[in-house]
Amino acid sequence: MMQFGPPRHARRPSLTPMIDVVFLLLVFFMLAARFGHDLSLPVATGGGDAAYDGPPRLVAIGPDALTLNGQTVTPGTLPKALEPLMSDPSDIVVLRPEAGVALARLIAVSDALRAAGLTRIVVVE
Repeated sequence: MMQFGPPRHARRPSLTPMIDVVFLLLVFFMLAARFGHDLSLPVATGGGDAAYDGPPRLVAIGPDALTLNGQTVTPGTLPKALEPLMSDPSDIVVLRPEAGVALARLIAVSDALRAAGLTRIVVVE
């Protein structure tokens, strides 16, 4: 009869890698859940439940066109076109990029508005 040495006891698997994976999954799903929330626009008037009653300031950003409330404008004339609609530079301007718009275009429009002194810019889908 052949003998190969004393029998070894079975090792228990380490739980550390499993705990690491569970922690990473937890962090991933916590971050992913934050991006799914809809943005709600803050109310520009003093009351908490009051409805917004100012003029619309919706800037639609397309791949080739830029519109302010449905009227075509250029990025250079956008701040000038917003002036009649703004009572204060802290008024809200809403940017809505269309599907397929490059992020660089959205940032360029946002930077142009910031350079013009507008301080409250909201991006919505």
